Amino acid sequence: MKPTANPTVILRHCDAYDAERIRVLVREALETLNLRPRGRTLLKPNVVSAGDAFQHAYTRAEFVEGVLRALQDRNDGAVTELAVGERCGITIPTRRAFEGAGYNPMLDRVGAKRYCFEEEPQVEIPYTHAGRLRDYVFTPEPVAKADFFVNCPKFKAHPWTTVTFSMKNYIGIQDDRHRLIDHDHRLNEKIADLQYIVQPQFIAIDAITAGEGRMLTPVPFPLNLVIMGDNQVAFDAVCCAIIGVDPLSVDHIRLAHERGFGPVDLTKINIIGDVSLEEAKARAKGFKVGLIRVEKYFEGTNISAYAGAPPDSEQTDYCWGGCPGAIEEAIEILRLFDDQVDAKMPKIHVVFGAYTRPLDVKPGEKVIFMGDCSTYEGPIGDKVVQIRSTYKDRASKDPHHAKHDDIFVKMATVMAKLRAGRDEAYLRFEGCPVSVAEQVLALCFLAGSKNPIFDPKEAIPFNKAYLQWRSAMAMKRLRGIAYQKPGACHRGEARPEVE
Repeated sequence: MKPTANPTVILRHCDAYDAERIRVLVREALETLNLRPRGRTLLKPNVVSAGDAFQHAYTRAEFVEGVLRALQDRNDGAVTELAVGERCGITIPTRRAFEGAGYNPMLDRVGAKRYCFEEEPQVEIPYTHAGRLRDYVFTPEPVAKADFFVNCPKFKAHPWTTVTFSMKNYIGIQDDRHRLIDHDHRLNEKIADLQYIVQPQFIAIDAITAGEGRMLTPVPFPLNLVIMGDNQVAFDAVCCAIIGVDPLSVDHIRLAHERGFGPVDLTKINIIGDVSLEEAKARAKGFKVGLIRVEKYFEGTNISAYAGAPPDSEQTDYCWGGCPGAIEEAIEILRLFDDQVDAKMPKIHVVFGAYTRPLDVKPGEKVIFMGDCSTYEGPIGDKVVQIRSTYKDRASKDPHHAKHDDIFVKMATVMAKLRAGRDEAYLRFEGCPVSVAEQVLALCFLAGSKNPIFDPKEAIPFNKAYLQWRSAMAMKRLRGIAYQKPGACHRGEARPEVE
């Protein structure tokens, strides 16, 4: 699917989450772009997480409802299925995220189907382009079979990729087993590669209340904008311009541009609407992006962070896409559930990558080596410690054999490791990356803080969604639906993988 030539980006004022107002704005944009939905029409929002604790992290239900109703208004009878699909983040069942975001009653009202991508067959998509990280990836069957793809991201900053607009929203077109493969210092390249799976015919971003600083727990920033377009690179370039970021400094945008997916030069983009680009820039003045090194992030707290380089063979000096960013999100999640977590946290030292400088560790302070590529040689207390890398080359990670890491298994594993090492001077957590969920659990244990999963407001809906998800997957296995013999296929041909 080729990206749109002569792209257009439309900036419209919208100061409330009014589904009918959004419907009008989106319908007018579809008319301007001469677009009508057809066949299997799939809308992909950003619901990385949702609920009271994550109010500004996701594409609001009212926004999605407005887009869906506008698509229905433009349907001339060619739509065979109207659906919304997503895989949320941090090992939370998408069912729970949809519930927390208020999507379920909205989808019932509109008459749209719901897809939880981790519950769908995963289709192998071959890559043949130059510079690819691997030769094939998996994506959920509804994405692979979509005839008209609508991307509805949330306008946010991001601690791994600077921003998350349209292109970055593609991380949710893979289930957990596959999204964490290459979710490391090559994350921007992974995102650029995902563009070869599908290109959206239409994009509408929820920028009514944007999220600055972070992506799971962002600070609300009113922009009062609905931004729409028909080309992802051009769209993201305009969003970057609004907040004063050079799009070529965001590697996944730069890579997609260099590969011919669209322009970043604003003179080659038709920018229209009732809000000028200059006015949008004025609204966004002071917007903070999320790219902060982990050492700086934890200054003034009881956590001292140290970041060495990722594996030397890949010639990068910091892992923007992996463990360091995950711990930043982890501490912010804990702060939402326990405002005393920083006071409760004992003095700890967390090491990422190949760290070569001395560690200033006082007696009784614990050191955590985070991630497969962490290495260190030197004294900790009265012992000389040698931590060796367990990093596995990405060529050895076969998506055909990727396994799902159950959240309760993660919890048990993390707790067992922490209890066993309670009296040790240091601990090692392996993984590439060590996920946000695992780092939340580790910090929670060390601080004696509240476990968000056991929070009274979350425990019942989380466990309900978890049991529904596992039951649905068990039924699909019994019917022989979800997992078949893998093999290369063309886009849209259902040939799921084995778990």
